[in-house]
Amino acid sequence: MSSTSKNIIIIGPAHPLRGGLASYNERLAKAFIDQGHHCEIYTFSLQYPGFLFPGTTQFSTEPAPENVTIHVDINSVNPLNWISVGNKLKHIKPDIIIVRYWLPFMGPCLGTILRKVKKNHHTKIICIADNIIPHEKRIGDVAFTNYFIKPIDAFVTMSKKVLEDLQNIDASKKAKFVPHPLYDNFGEKISKQEARKKIGIEDDVKIILFFGFIRKYKGLDLLFEAIKLLKEKSAIGNMKFLIAGEFYEDRKSYDEQIEKLDIKNELILRTDFIPDSEVKNYLCAADVVIQPYRNATQSGVTPLAYHFEIPMIVTNVGGLPSLVPDGKVGLIAEPNPLDIAKRIMDYFAIGADYFVPFLIEEKKKYSWDVMVNEILELSAT
Repeated sequence: MSSTSKNIIIIGPAHPLRGGLASYNERLAKAFIDQGHHCEIYTFSLQYPGFLFPGTTQFSTEPAPENVTIHVDINSVNPLNWISVGNKLKHIKPDIIIVRYWLPFMGPCLGTILRKVKKNHHTKIICIADNIIPHEKRIGDVAFTNYFIKPIDAFVTMSKKVLEDLQNIDASKKAKFVPHPLYDNFGEKISKQEARKKIGIEDDVKIILFFGFIRKYKGLDLLFEAIKLLKEKSAIGNMKFLIAGEFYEDRKSYDEQIEKLDIKNELILRTDFIPDSEVKNYLCAADVVIQPYRNATQSGVTPLAYHFEIPMIVTNVGGLPSLVPDGKVGLIAEPNPLDIAKRIMDYFAIGADYFVPFLIEEKKKYSWDVMVNEILELSAT
């Protein structure tokens, strides 16, 4: 390493674990390596006990990322492991540790590890906070979060809402809002026709894509109500709603709602986990991405849509509107079925050709180099 390069460790999900956090951490490590730094990831041998994980599996079937060293070392429920890993990292003395925080359950584990590291009086600890206040609240959230926060030197948040939440809990910590970089590690954009052929969807329909894990706060039930309204107005035409993502809660209520609203024929359900190698096919097959969320901080779906240059319809909650300028890269709806239905109609009346030039220009703001440079700057102060 050169005299200006840093030894950096990222703590958080990574291969063999799957999902957006893992993809992000692996891409961030690559960005540091590309700038000439040494960067490795420490991930979980046990991330969640079964009762906290609602999906089918926590593990990826994809190959490990190339040229990124990943240590599968951390057990989220074993205090002896926390002490062991903390002592190990303390002695390694990295210049910077970047730790992800997305769930208070992780507070005791990560907080203990980082307390051990701080005893080396060298390592700067920067947290990328996805959430400070979780979407689904549980007993112990506040205590676990406060325990985690104490050893952190500075925070990066990817939405202004999370920054506000952090400052309400602890205004003394250095913190900066840095937008979520684009997910450019899922391949390059392909044509709509090629994408649809790969996933078995016909060319002559308008595809509205709901993408990602299905959880209550994401408002899929609001979208279903909006589809019913469109159907009643005879406004569906040749629209199909592609629901692509795994249920992270009991799907029974959704199946019952589909039956009650009589909207089964309007839906294409692909509710298994979408592997990384398939992501671009679903995004590129869409005419528009919809995020009908009830509440939100930031969303990993938004940078995906930016990367593949697919316009968006998002609800006016949390950090979503600031990332999707209304009338430019997409449309903003209020989080209710009537307005969601109206904005879907508005979108197709305007047409994708209007939005794409704005998307291409706006996406320039969301580079990985910006995130890397902001983290390095925070660590130096």
